[in-house]
Amino acid sequence: MFYEPKDGHGLPHNPFNAIVTPRPIGWISTRGADGHENLAPYSFFNAVSYVPPQVMFASTSTKPDRGDTKDSVALIRETGVFCVNIVEYAMRDVMNVTSGPWDADIDEFEKAGIERASCETIACSRVANAPAALECRMTHIVPLLGEANLLVLGEVTGIHIRDDVLDNGLIDVTRYQPLTRLGYRDYSRITELFSLKRPGE
Repeated sequence: MFYEPKDGHGLPHNPFNAIVTPRPIGWISTRGADGHENLAPYSFFNAVSYVPPQVMFASTSTKPDRGDTKDSVALIRETGVFCVNIVEYAMRDVMNVTSGPWDADIDEFEKAGIERASCETIACSRVANAPAALECRMTHIVPLLGEANLLVLGEVTGIHIRDDVLDNGLIDVTRYQPLTRLGYRDYSRITELFSLKRPGE
């Protein structure tokens, strides 16, 4: 089949985000100017550069109590910092709790019973037992085409790696099985690896 998105797809559910898969999940923790904290997963997330290391995530909807965006972006606007926590398969259920449409005054760490730890380079909490966490300072918030589509870019200023995911100095993702987002309500986990050498290496 072929369709132009402006004309609709005619399928029971939008196939777009089922095509662009798997997507890593950025579990974004933030803290407002008043100290209130938030934790929410975003599947429009990725790394975008090595030097300096930078990441992005996109927020694509609004909440009545946050105006033109959701809690994460609202708090980043206030403080300019956020932390990306990597989601492992074992954390799938508590991650899912934090995806709910909770009021702005709800602390998802508390609601989901998630232990928090302090970041080192920014004033924000992180998920204490996450396989890895990236402390970030926001560099840009870019409005995208469409209502409520905002792209957040950040420079990574500190990196936490849980000791047990390292094997001879390398991260072994099979030790924690990163959770990835597919389309619809589907997720996957990474359990197998293979390597390829680039031409000329």
